[in-house]
Amino acid sequence: MSGSINKVIIVGRLGRDPEMKSTQQGSKVALLSVATGERYRDKNTGETKTLTDWHRIVVFSDNMAGYAEKYLKKGDQVYIEGRLKTRTWDDNMGNRRYVTEIVVSDYRGSLINIGNQRRDQNSSGNNDGFHDDGIPF
Repeated sequence: MSGSINKVIIVGRLGRDPEMKSTQQGSKVALLSVATGERYRDKNTGETKTLTDWHRIVVFSDNMAGYAEKYLKKGDQVYIEGRLKTRTWDDNMGNRRYVTEIVVSDYRGSLINIGNQRRDQNSSGNNDGFHDDGIPF
């Protein structure tokens, strides 16, 4: 289909350390779990609440996966640019399963560490609009 675009950009925090895998050809693959949040005020109680969405990220690039393995840790804030990909498979019970992932590769993909939890706690303020008290990690 010409004229279509499949591009995703998220900024969020890692929910765990990167999980490293390898392809059959020996290339590195990094699996990341990234949380993004949206704050809102409950109309009934006036209480500020946060909705957290979790995103599965698959990094298919030796350079970026190696970077993730060496430099990224749980709580780090990351900028990710990639594309959406939905995979399907049949589980052991014969049920059709689906997973939608953000795939990051050398071709038009980015993975940037823009801050970590340890630095944010030592700074005078967290001006990224995403407060740690609403993140479940």
